[in-house]
Amino acid sequence: PNADLCDSVPRWDRLPCAPSPISQRDCEKVGCCYNLEANSCYYGNTVTSHCTQDGHFSIAVSRKVTSPPLLLNSVRLAFRNDHECTPVMATRTFAIFWFPFNSCGTTRQIIGDWVVYENELVAARDVRTWSHGSITRDSIFRLRVSCSYLISSNASQVNVQIFTLPPPLPEIQAGPLTLELKIAKDKRYESYYTASDYPVVKLLRDPIYVEVSIRHRTDPHLGLFLQHCWATPSTNPQHQPQWPMLVKGCPYAGDNYQTQLIPVQKALDPPFPSHYQRFSIFTFSFVDSVTKKALRGPVYLHCSASVCQPAGTPSCMITCPVARRRRNSNIHFHNHTASISSKGPMILLQATKDSSEKLHKNPSSPVDSQALWMAGLSGTLIIGALLVSYL
Repeated sequence: PNADLCDSVPRWDRLPCAPSPISQRDCEKVGCCYNLEANSCYYGNTVTSHCTQDGHFSIAVSRKVTSPPLLLNSVRLAFRNDHECTPVMATRTFAIFWFPFNSCGTTRQIIGDWVVYENELVAARDVRTWSHGSITRDSIFRLRVSCSYLISSNASQVNVQIFTLPPPLPEIQAGPLTLELKIAKDKRYESYYTASDYPVVKLLRDPIYVEVSIRHRTDPHLGLFLQHCWATPSTNPQHQPQWPMLVKGCPYAGDNYQTQLIPVQKALDPPFPSHYQRFSIFTFSFVDSVTKKALRGPVYLHCSASVCQPAGTPSCMITCPVARRRRNSNIHFHNHTASISSKGPMILLQATKDSSEKLHKNPSSPVDSQALWMAGLSGTLIIGALLVSYL
C-alpha cells in the first residue's frame, strides 16, 4: 500500500499482518504496512490477500476500501456462509478471513502448468424502502481473489525434434468468403468478447473497439475493404432507425464524436494485416423521433465489406475524404459486397452525471437545436421586414 493507505490507519486500529520481528522488505513484500519506530507490520486501508503454502486463503478487508465505507458486518464469502467461512477476526475497521482451498465454495481449475483456486467476497447494502421507492447510500463491493500454484512434476525431460515439410505452392481457385465482426475488450485488441459475454454493457461515450476480418484465408494479396458500417436497435441490418459509422470506408462526417480508424500493425498484429480492418466508436443511444427520448433497447453493429487485390496498392487503400480512384487494369475489385453483424448487442447505460451539470461545466457545448431554429427564423423575419421597408 502507498503511504496514504498506511498513515490513515490510526495506531489503535492497526492489526498485525506478520509476527515480529520482521524486516521492512519482508513486510512490504506481502503487501502490508511497516512502522519503523515500532518495528511492526500491519494491514493498510485496502484489501490484503495471501496464498499460504499449506493451502489457505488469508484475506484482510478494511472498511475504508470503498467510499462510503463498507458495512463490515455484512462482508461474506459469496458462495458459502458456513461457520468456518465467517471472519476469524472482526474489529470496527477490519475483517480477517482464513479458510482452506477445499472449502467455502472455492473453485479449482487447471490452466496449463498451473492450478488456480478462486473465491469471491461480497458485501450487503442497507436498502431503505417505502411505498414509492427504495434508496441506498452504501457502496457496491464484490471482490474476486485467486491463488495460483505451479504443478510440480517428477517426469524426466524429453528432447523432441520436429522436421516440418515445406508448405505447398499456392493455388488460385474460387471459394466461399467468410467474414467476422468482433468487439475487442481494449484498444490493444488482445482479447475479444465471446458469444457468452453478450450483451456487453457500456456507458454513454465509452469507446467500442471493432474489428472486421477475413477468415480461413492465407493469401497475402487479399485486402479487406469496408464499404459501410452502421448500427441498428435490432439484429435486422435493415431495421430503422440506423446510425452510420463508416460511409464508403471513411468516418461519417455528421457525427460530433467521429469514428476513429485504427491501423493494423504488421509487426505486432496478425500474420496477414491486410485481412483486417479496425475502428473505434463512442457509445451512443438511439432517440425516438417523436418523443425525443433515448431508447433503452440494445444496439447491434453491422458492416458491408468487399475484397480487393492486390492488397497494398493505392487503389486498394482508402484515403479519407474519398478521392477519385485512377483506373488500373492490374487491379481487381469485387463489385459484390458481403454483410456481417456483431455476435450480440450492446446494452447502454446513461452516464452518472446529470446533463445539466455537464453543460454548466462546458459552456461551449452545443445549444438546443430548437432554440437555434427559432433564432434563425427570427433573423429571417427581421431581414424580410427591412427589405420590404426599403422597397
